[in-house]
Amino acid sequence: MPVEGTIHTIGRRKEAVCRVYIKAGSGKWLVNGRTLGDYFPRPAHVSTIQQPFAATDMLGRYDVTANIDGGGLSGQAGALRLAIARALVKEDETLKPKLRGLGFLTRDARVVERKKPGRPKARKRFQFSKR
Repeated sequence: MPVEGTIHTIGRRKEAVCRVYIKAGSGKWLVNGRTLGDYFPRPAHVSTIQQPFAATDMLGRYDVTANIDGGGLSGQAGALRLAIARALVKEDETLKPKLRGLGFLTRDARVVERKKPGRPKARKRFQFSKR
């Protein structure tokens, strides 16, 4: 898949892993073989993904191909955003302070807390009965 002039990066969030290939182009998106709007039906997810491009005024300058695996749509959108931000920094190192300041280069390490024994969920408790 890697072609000359293509930048490859990886982004992760929750259980989602995203491999991104960007190259100079007209702004075409291909996410798991589908268009961006087709794969992410929520406009909030699309705007989250495009934040690194919008912050650096590069929207529509790169063709993006992404392979995403695992997790749900929100985790996948976050993983794609991180991978795009990393790819932009690989392309132009001067963008790093701006993207770092906006928090786009920070891996969000929050994951679902495990369920504890004797409880219905991780922290929830069964109803207390005095008698």
